[in-house]
Amino acid sequence: MRLMTGLLIALGVIVLIVVILLVWAIATYNRLVRLRNQVESSWAQIDVQLKRRHSLIPNLVETVKGYAAHERGTLEAVINARNMAVQVGSAGPAQQAEVEGVLTQALGRLFALAEAYPNLKANENFIALQNELGNTENKIAYARQFYNSAIQTLNNAAQSFPTNLIAGMAGVHPRPYFEAVGAERDDVNVRF
Repeated sequence: MRLMTGLLIALGVIVLIVVILLVWAIATYNRLVRLRNQVESSWAQIDVQLKRRHSLIPNLVETVKGYAAHERGTLEAVINARNMAVQVGSAGPAQQAEVEGVLTQALGRLFALAEAYPNLKANENFIALQNELGNTENKIAYARQFYNSAIQTLNNAAQSFPTNLIAGMAGVHPRPYFEAVGAERDDVNVRF
């Protein structure tokens, strides 16, 4: 009788441990799914702002063309950089950051060019586009910050023990940050 009671208690403890582990695994998996979805949602916000930026650039270039048509090289560099950024689309943070850095450099040269043309600097359409692009740049910076924060949370969870055991089985792996690259990192004082 005592042996039977001892076995039942041991079996009960084993069942309890299995249930606790199962509940922990389900809760951990669900947390990883929420974190992954937050990363994807925050990337979508960056993508929205980048598309907004890309749609403003042709109007800006057309406005500048009227005043500085002989600055064809700068205008073409902006258009080419914009087209590259649009083509990369949703290739991922690393590739997107690289082409966006090239686009930022080209826009910086375009705005530097505007300094040489006082009539262009005074043009209401140019000023409105410049302000709108500046606002968009601020939104991109905020969205990038939010995305990188979501990436950090996901990466911490996916790499921490014992959560990494569930993350590996669920296919949740660390993701790259959306970082400034090249000259974009060096030239933080670009003014729009």
